[in-house]
Amino acid sequence: MKTKSKTAVTWAILAAALYAISTPVSKELLHEIPGVMMAALLYLGAGIGMSVLGWFRSRQGTVKQERRLTREELPFTVGMVVLDIAAPIFLMIGLTVTTPATVSLLNNFEIVATSLIALLLFKESVHSRLWIAIGLITVASVILSVEDIGSITLSWGSVLVLLAAVCWGLENNLTSKLSAKDPLQVVVIKGFGSGLGSLFIAIMLGETTTHIGYIAIALLLGFVAYGLSIYFYVYAQRYLGAAKTSAYYAISPFIGVLLSLIMFTEIPAFSFIVALIIMIAGTYFASTDRRST
Repeated sequence: MKTKSKTAVTWAILAAALYAISTPVSKELLHEIPGVMMAALLYLGAGIGMSVLGWFRSRQGTVKQERRLTREELPFTVGMVVLDIAAPIFLMIGLTVTTPATVSLLNNFEIVATSLIALLLFKESVHSRLWIAIGLITVASVILSVEDIGSITLSWGSVLVLLAAVCWGLENNLTSKLSAKDPLQVVVIKGFGSGLGSLFIAIMLGETTTHIGYIAIALLLGFVAYGLSIYFYVYAQRYLGAAKTSAYYAISPFIGVLLSLIMFTEIPAFSFIVALIIMIAGTYFASTDRRST
């Protein structure tokens, strides 16, 4: 089990690295693609890409037989899809009015949401080190969400990103209930279910685009940053649980911050630096909590 847990940690870190690409690249694509449409394309890219990958694997005849989803998992599956429609829409809209570096860092609030929901709803244990991490990450998230300390004015872009993190926190716990089943099937259902749902909303809102090149890039980004990332994330949850996987996944925002600062040559504010330091400390306590390994 220890060997499997170590391998699962690698999967969680790989999932984090792949997802980190999405925030800065999405920020650039949002200049040409509306937010809700962008959310739809990311998940559709995941569904299409993983379906093609599954077809190639089946042709080779080397696929390990995995357990398929059944009616018993239907409530978790439906909940997962609905939350995956809401979360990226909140994130993309928030990203249009917030810097990608701030958005990347705020994504770490997903650890807090995942851990608290795992504790309160699904009775997963939360160790003392993870409680410290939750406190530090929450403090850093508050600093990033306040535009004016003197008048305590909230940044609505940051609030939307935090809402996305809460949605994904609950979704992580629901997906954890499916982690014993075929990860490829889970990702394909996520991709097409959430992608088509978001696409329907985008069409209803009139948020569409005809830029084929940008659509293709968004679909490819969805396959890499969502499809492959979720695939490895589900495998990691199988051995680590929702809260612990989320803790290792926490390196993703820092990779996203680095990419954002490089791509957009941003000069971070003092409050951002303070929040970054606190967030690093919180992530350290989260990732060194050994209760699940």
